[in-house]
Amino acid sequence: MSQSSNFCPALVGSMSQGAAGNPTVAMMEAAFAHHQLDWRYINMEVSPEELGAAVRGAKSMGYRGFNCSLPHKVTVIEHLDGLGESAALMGAVNCVVRRGDRFIGENTDGKGFLKSLESITVARGKSVVLFGSGGAARAIAVELALAGAKKITIVNRTQERGAELAALLRDKLKIESGWVHWSGTFFVPAGTDIVINATSIGLYDAEARLDIDTDSLQPGMVVADVIGNPPRTRWIRDAQSRGCAALDGLGMLVNQGIIGVQYWTGIEPDAVVMRRALEKSLGL
Repeated sequence: MSQSSNFCPALVGSMSQGAAGNPTVAMMEAAFAHHQLDWRYINMEVSPEELGAAVRGAKSMGYRGFNCSLPHKVTVIEHLDGLGESAALMGAVNCVVRRGDRFIGENTDGKGFLKSLESITVARGKSVVLFGSGGAARAIAVELALAGAKKITIVNRTQERGAELAALLRDKLKIESGWVHWSGTFFVPAGTDIVINATSIGLYDAEARLDIDTDSLQPGMVVADVIGNPPRTRWIRDAQSRGCAALDGLGMLVNQGIIGVQYWTGIEPDAVVMRRALEKSLGL
């Protein structure tokens, strides 16, 4: 391998257990090409047993960083040199960034959502209802709290995970938070500013419906979905029919990519170019 960088592009990548067909590749490479960067984004299928070796190999080969998806978001931490603030709080990493000779773990899930939200409103002072308590919900909740949200209510079917996330927000981030058992049709409380579906309901199914009374959605509420495929989920369509401002999950995915490119390259990539490439890759 040449010691000169003249003939070797800068490398970033994606480590997952099932790497085939990752639409992020098309989005990232479209950004690099548009900005005339000699960079490559490479998909790598990595088993849990080989994760440590893969991280060491990426560092040795001069990778500027990488994304990682399930099941590596937590286990990758032991192989890194440090964590960013929100990644440390939520205990999960999906973006690794080379800083000097160190690999630092960040999490762009919640940051991508927050950037998308800010196209409509700010989180500061807002009352939020969040459905789900998995990785996406956890990342979004932490970033909303760091951005100054007033109150976050976790609505979840499982007590252990829902109550644990609410406790994290209260104890570590000093924000008003509680857990509500999602055991039937949920009514969004009056005074709620932002309502977020952070579950997998609606993924690849445009007609899947959340068990929520849509009449409790009020005009002026911001209603968001983490589902990017399809972008116009039943949840988004129902919210728009009630006069709510709707945020689809595609914006979150694009903004995650934007933040990753910023971390790795230091430039502000073109969001329109990245969204078009993602939509094309997803066949939208």
